[in-house]
Amino acid sequence: MKIVIIGGSGTIGRKVAEALKSKHEVITAGRNSGDIFVDITDQHSIQKMFDELKVVDACVCAAGTGFYGDYYSMTQEDLMIGIKGKMLGQMNVVLVGKKYLSNGGSFTLTSGIAAEHPAKNGTAVATINGAINSFVLGSAQELKNDLRINAVSPGLVKDSFERYGDLFPGYNLAPMKKVVNAYILSIEGAVNGKILKVYS
Repeated sequence: MKIVIIGGSGTIGRKVAEALKSKHEVITAGRNSGDIFVDITDQHSIQKMFDELKVVDACVCAAGTGFYGDYYSMTQEDLMIGIKGKMLGQMNVVLVGKKYLSNGGSFTLTSGIAAEHPAKNGTAVATINGAINSFVLGSAQELKNDLRINAVSPGLVKDSFERYGDLFPGYNLAPMKKVVNAYILSIEGAVNGKILKVYS
């Protein structure tokens, strides 16, 4: 299969790319690194990426971030960081990319544990992850040409603990191997409209 991984140089995306390269043609994409460049906050950039790729069999998005901060001082501008950078970005990858995927192709988006277990000061991220999950559930009913869509919802992985561990006191770490396997299941399996949760 020809697979594009947006965020393929990131903590999770890099591991997913490594796991798939022995069996598939893997193209990594990102705003500042990768085989091809894309800014998922810009719909025209997404369109340009797919125009260059022409046809793909699977599209993975493991990119995007969100705001962590005090709830009482949080503003619309704070919310928009993740709305544009993770929520709308991933949704637009699907809305633009659906005409480029081969019949039977798949999208795999990335939400996260915060959709169900928000961290303190993480309401913005919780909202965004929940929206991505709902978008996947709705899109699975609408996509044609046997296209599939799933979301991987990872917990805090060990590789990210040094950067984000303080935000998630008491959380169990999600093994990276299990997280990668969830992406492989979405890409190579037959599941559709699923939120693949890997929390521990």
